[in-house]
Amino acid sequence: MRRDGDPQDAAAELPEPPAAAREVFGDRLPDAIRYAGLLADVGVGRGLIGPREVPRLWERHLLNCAVLSEVVPEQVTVCDVGSGAGLPGIPLALVRPDLRITLLEPLLRRTNFLNEVVELLGLEEQVTVVRGRAEEVMNTFVPVHVVTARAVAPLDRLAGWGIPLLRPYGEMLALKGDTAEQELKGARAALAKLGVVRSSVLHVGAGLVDPLSTVVRAEVGESPGGVRFAAKRAKAARRGARSGRRSS
Repeated sequence: MRRDGDPQDAAAELPEPPAAAREVFGDRLPDAIRYAGLLADVGVGRGLIGPREVPRLWERHLLNCAVLSEVVPEQVTVCDVGSGAGLPGIPLALVRPDLRITLLEPLLRRTNFLNEVVELLGLEEQVTVVRGRAEEVMNTFVPVHVVTARAVAPLDRLAGWGIPLLRPYGEMLALKGDTAEQELKGARAALAKLGVVRSSVLHVGAGLVDPLSTVVRAEVGESPGGVRFAAKRAKAARRGARSGRRSS
């Protein structure tokens, strides 16, 4: 007899993809199905996703994340902070081959899973997996146009991790739930200190997901992360320049 929560039991609960999945993923639907199967099996077995989430993997997770593509600009670089099991980064990669995506995740068991997924789905040219915390990689990370995240922390804390990874005039897109408006209201002062010049709550996925996916957008000006992080970046750049002169 299998134990309660056994990954084989959980995988058996994975439903067929809904009609909206074909519309969203198009010719990458077979890869989305493979990814869903991995989440329901290996993902549950390794504790990356709870077995109770399997019956709603499509609506609550894959489609909910994939429709974020509606508000991501074309031909940009993206960093998915705290990527976990690859949400939203992997669905975003499947529906938007024009994006170059970094999956940033500190835990080894998760990065191992992400590397396996990237290889299985043939995403090596588009997706890079980096192990580390945002605050640890900031001085060596090439800034991106867009940072994504999905409910990994309260908005003010999440912004402190993600905003400093942005290029000037980039944006953070955070998938949030029903409390998005309230979170944004409470975080506006913290966002301003991080160089955010505009923020808003968006709803995406009309006709595809119900309820709609809720996204907090935070747009930065010329100093992502604010004055403190600008000083850190300048200091790191000076160290790099000195190191380059010594090695030449």
